[in-house]
Amino acid sequence: MNGAETLVQTLLASGVRICFANPGTSEMHFVAALDQHPEMRCILCLFEGGVSGAADGYYRMTGEVAATLLHLAPGFGNAFANLHNARKAQSGVVNIMGDHASYHLRFEAPLKGDTMGVSQAVSHWTRACSDAKKVASDAAEAVQAARAKGGQIATLILPANTAWEEASSFAVAGLPPALHRPSLAEVAAASRALRTPGAILMIDGPALHSDLGLLAKRLTKACGARLMQPFFAARFRRGAGVVKMERMAYRIEDNQKLLAGASSLVLCGTARPAGFFAYPGLPSTPDDPDTRLIELCSREMDIDWTLRALAAELGEAELTPDDFVPLDLPTPAEGPLTLAKVGESIAALMPEEAILVDEGITASAHLAPGLRRALAHDVLTITGGSIGFGLPNAVGAALACPDRKVVVLEGDGSGMYTLQSLWTMAREGLDVTTVIFANRGYQILREELAAMGVNEVGRNAQQMFDVEGPQLDWVALSQGHGVQAVRVDDMAGFNAAFAQAMGQKGPRLIEVVC
Repeated sequence: MNGAETLVQTLLASGVRICFANPGTSEMHFVAALDQHPEMRCILCLFEGGVSGAADGYYRMTGEVAATLLHLAPGFGNAFANLHNARKAQSGVVNIMGDHASYHLRFEAPLKGDTMGVSQAVSHWTRACSDAKKVASDAAEAVQAARAKGGQIATLILPANTAWEEASSFAVAGLPPALHRPSLAEVAAASRALRTPGAILMIDGPALHSDLGLLAKRLTKACGARLMQPFFAARFRRGAGVVKMERMAYRIEDNQKLLAGASSLVLCGTARPAGFFAYPGLPSTPDDPDTRLIELCSREMDIDWTLRALAAELGEAELTPDDFVPLDLPTPAEGPLTLAKVGESIAALMPEEAILVDEGITASAHLAPGLRRALAHDVLTITGGSIGFGLPNAVGAALACPDRKVVVLEGDGSGMYTLQSLWTMAREGLDVTTVIFANRGYQILREELAAMGVNEVGRNAQQMFDVEGPQLDWVALSQGHGVQAVRVDDMAGFNAAFAQAMGQKGPRLIEVVC
């Protein structure tokens, strides 16, 4: 038995069942070991950013750690952006990064790089294995670290010789350490604050997609506090029958209005809200300077216990139909195509319990009013703001929940970052419908430039904002990756294409010219 074989056996024995991969020469012995264990599902992604994005989406929908297989420092660097999103989403991911054989590292080989440095910049836990006999124990600790604190990024660097040299046996990951909890005195202080008129409880994490959301609603109703969630959340529920909850906005000016006059802002499972960027003349945080800020429970702490402790202090009011989003399903919109109408049609035609991956960027604000009227569904958002998230995240979500329809809302500019994910959708036959909003540019950059006070755009800025000349052909791009596609420019065409996609299994793409 060699080190590579003990690695695969350790992952399986520790409950890791899927590996998203883009391997290279240094990982060939690991590939050979994976080949001996068909119970480990291996998914090839044609770009490392697709690997990391898929692992993130898989964890968001299952709460189970996925493995990735990445090649050396440059390959890991390609995965960095979506590992950043995964870190912000608090997803558990175990990265297996190959490296040159330990005795080869003293030479300046072309692919030699700072594997430790690039890993530590985004990982919570990093280790370079020093001996084939330690591969199993190191891998077990990596899985344990990925499961700690509600989900972390763990990276194990394995020199190639640790794969082919002799090893003994596999190991099993231990349970992660118990989550930290606030003190009872801190809970009591937060409860007193929530009883004051105008108080807000802001929640995140599992409270946004489990019964903990109902508990949060009951306790805030009992004390008269408002219940809110961040704008960017790893996963949250939306649509008919979902508990009512205020969602923060993207713009800091809008959030200042939402939080104005709040007596207290109690945070449970989330960090203090901050602007996406700094802007001239605006504060970095939107909370009112006179608001008492109470950071009760961080993302890495025991959110479940904390909400139950708050409920024990505050009581739980009985919920009524008014506490839930009513059924208000729209009909498919007609006439000229607008983004608001597209949102209504998606809501009308999307089945219950769909998974909606949102990287529509500037389109999303126009789609949201209609989507809030859809049947109940899960929403995954771009938590770290690093574009190229949507398509690979949808791959992971579809593999996690093969019986649920996945819809990904994607901008044409951001979609180009990881369009190779379409090929993985086709190869695996994933039930993903991709809606591309083709506004022929990075519209978000135009809006951000205006937010900085620059209102006149010249030739150089325009050249950096648009994606025309040549114009992207998403139908051709999609078909070239094996995914059926159609272009639409009116509501009749969109309704027909989206209804057909919802009625059939398998990947589809709809390019919406807007």
